[in-house]
Amino acid sequence: MKRITSTLVSGALLGGFAGAAVAQDWPALPDEPPVPEDNPTTEEKVELGKKLYFDPRISETGTVSCNTCHNVMEGGDDGRRTSMGVHGETGPRNAPTVWNAAYLSVQFWDGRADTLEDQAEGPIVNPVEMGMPDHDFTAERISGIEGYREEFEEVFGDDKIDIKRITKAIGAYERTLVTPDTPYNNYANGDEDAMSEQELRGMETFKEVGCTSCHSGPAFAGPQMPLGKGFFQEFPTYEDNEYVEKYDFMEDTGRHEDTGKDDHKHMWRVPTLYNVELTAPYFHNGAVDSLDEAVRVMGKTQLDKELSDQQVDDIVAFLGALTANSFPEQELPRLPSMSGKSSVIEHRP
Repeated sequence: MKRITSTLVSGALLGGFAGAAVAQDWPALPDEPPVPEDNPTTEEKVELGKKLYFDPRISETGTVSCNTCHNVMEGGDDGRRTSMGVHGETGPRNAPTVWNAAYLSVQFWDGRADTLEDQAEGPIVNPVEMGMPDHDFTAERISGIEGYREEFEEVFGDDKIDIKRITKAIGAYERTLVTPDTPYNNYANGDEDAMSEQELRGMETFKEVGCTSCHSGPAFAGPQMPLGKGFFQEFPTYEDNEYVEKYDFMEDTGRHEDTGKDDHKHMWRVPTLYNVELTAPYFHNGAVDSLDEAVRVMGKTQLDKELSDQQVDDIVAFLGALTANSFPEQELPRLPSMSGKSSVIEHRP
């Protein structure tokens, strides 16, 4: 991991922060994310996972794919407050971006999945997401498509298809969805001209007001931790303000809803800030429509600070420096078909 240390920023650049030094190390996002030992990446596995990611037949009605809610042709989410699954049902939480999710040590807003593979299992059988009755049925449907049987045999050595192999392939593909080419990353890797004066001023403001107490580390999602060891923070930390009621932040109790433990109430996995300007609306319930408002909300609910217009503008500019200059090119895959049959009709519950 490349790092910049104690970068001096000129007085002219920082304005009100004249002569200040960025004392904290600012790590760059690694070119490649961590890979579980039991799921080594191969080109063939990535291609299979890509097909499964884009295939709506992995849902009960044949209408919802992974890409439906995590659109890799855009910000890796779906732009909705909460996603719409089969039968028009909507869930309670905003869809997190899939871009750079591979760098996170746990998945979902509440961190209940240790890996991308674990995460991929959940929506398939969630009744308001993909709606499959169970994982065995999912494997049966995919097994009924000859082209998939051939590809599973090529990737795994035989044509056995089960949920573990399905999610291993999807996870392998999702680990290619990384965007290290950002102005900030290029700056952190030594390109002093990669960020504008306002973006650099916003970076210093981001640190000075306390945002790095949660959004630190290479993915701005907390310190780098082993897979399965999540970094969680309470949200909201300060409840006595207009935003908590306005945006209904107390209704969902976060990690507590999965574990039932009182000390997990309103604890959340810290999300990455990479490409955050592309993933509105914001927060776990998608209640905040704009990035500048999200910055003001975070200032008050997490730091108990009223941020000035200048501080908000500068922080938003810095967050823009975390947006990718380029994304890995995504070409829609050709999906295998059943000859003369519909797999959805023939294998529906």
